[in-house]
Amino acid sequence: MIPIMDINVSKKFIQLLILKFTLTEIILSGNVLIWPTDGSHWLNIKIIIEELVQRNHNVTVLASSTTLFIKSNPASTVNFEVIPVAFKNSNIDELIEHMIALWLEHRPTPLTLWTFYRELGKLLDTFFRINLQICDGVLNNPKLMAKLHKGSFDVLVADPVTICGDLVAMKLGIPFVYTLRFSPASTVERHCGKIPAPVSYVPAALSELTDQMTFGERVKNTISYPLQDYIFQSYWGEWNSYYSKVLGRPTTLCETMGKAEIWLIRTYWDFEFPRPYLPNFEFVGGLHCKPAKPLPKVLWRYKGKKPDTLGANTRLYDWIPQNDLLGHPKAKAFITHGGTNGIYEAIYHGVPMVGVPMFADQPDNIAHMKAKGAAVEVNINTMTSADLLNALRTVINEPSYKENAMRLSRIHHDQPVKPLDRAVFWIEFVMRHKGAKHLRPAAHDLTWVQYHSLDVIGFLLACVAATMFLVTKCCLFSCQKFGKISKKEKRE
Repeated sequence: MIPIMDINVSKKFIQLLILKFTLTEIILSGNVLIWPTDGSHWLNIKIIIEELVQRNHNVTVLASSTTLFIKSNPASTVNFEVIPVAFKNSNIDELIEHMIALWLEHRPTPLTLWTFYRELGKLLDTFFRINLQICDGVLNNPKLMAKLHKGSFDVLVADPVTICGDLVAMKLGIPFVYTLRFSPASTVERHCGKIPAPVSYVPAALSELTDQMTFGERVKNTISYPLQDYIFQSYWGEWNSYYSKVLGRPTTLCETMGKAEIWLIRTYWDFEFPRPYLPNFEFVGGLHCKPAKPLPKVLWRYKGKKPDTLGANTRLYDWIPQNDLLGHPKAKAFITHGGTNGIYEAIYHGVPMVGVPMFADQPDNIAHMKAKGAAVEVNINTMTSADLLNALRTVINEPSYKENAMRLSRIHHDQPVKPLDRAVFWIEFVMRHKGAKHLRPAAHDLTWVQYHSLDVIGFLLACVAATMFLVTKCCLFSCQKFGKISKKEKRE
């Protein structure tokens, strides 16, 4: 028989426990505003959004009226605020085609560096005009801004490839977090985030170099950094005036970007070469990866005409779940264009790669995988069917490629916290603490001269010069004094 007192105590304990969990949920639930970038970038931030919703956060996405991948789902609890823009999907397609053509025709080499970056500047100008419409569609839209102010958002999560997310956060008076793969030559991360990047062993993004560089490669790397800095700082000039106008005070794009509380970098040490970073930079590469599901036994419809030369061992599908295919035990190799999402799925499942990179970060990504012994590259401009076949045979038949892919997979899985959980933790951390100022380096408060200690070096050189001058004067004075004494003695 259970005593009545014990029953009452148990009831009170259960009530207190329920109340605790209820209050915890209320405290942890917040309002998150998303400033995404379309295309493959959306696939990453979409995973973060889904996890935030799972954790009872209210999520609002700011999306332009013209998008490729960003679509609202009536069944989802995510709220979409549409930004009215004039550009069309055809404009986005033209931009992507221009980008692909840039890399195919002017892929960076020591002889084509200047041409490549000059053409890249033209591409950035086109992107600026599209991006500016998105900015104006929010910041010059009083009705939408008033609605966002009423939303009582706790944090804004932005992909800085599409500029202005930080500006929206500043106007709303809320902290913001970045999620990005990289910027060319890590220009944004270095100048705005203040991460150190010694050119002797940290390869500039897009340079296709590794951390093991010859003298010639170090020369190329040393040139790559200032070239990309010049292109992007020229591009930033237009944004500097725009940001100053919106905020009503002199400022720069980089100064505003430097106010990001946390930088979620979509890579990890299974992909990156060792390099210095800062405490407000967190690696969350592969956050979209997950265990493979069994492949379904139904065939997907193929919309195109079946080629007459199609081999008996080849199947065509309209769509196939890539992650599940790579996770299949019979997957021996992965022919990939080298996008970060696909590479991370290959790393996750330990599948060696044949890289056929086309543009943007793809050549650089494949260079990383080649350096780690998990991939072979084929040049898309010159490759033949024999080249592709030989590359496939190499990664399938040479055990080292599979072994290296599995080694990277083990590194990726051997983390104390999963990448997605880590990303969401830091977003929630910023929400709880209204920022992460304790992780912000003092480098943000220094001038360029102070950051590089040029004032200290100048002072010390001046001290050395003054000391040498005084010592020289003393020596000359002594020599003259002793000379006069010796002459006097001789006369006597």
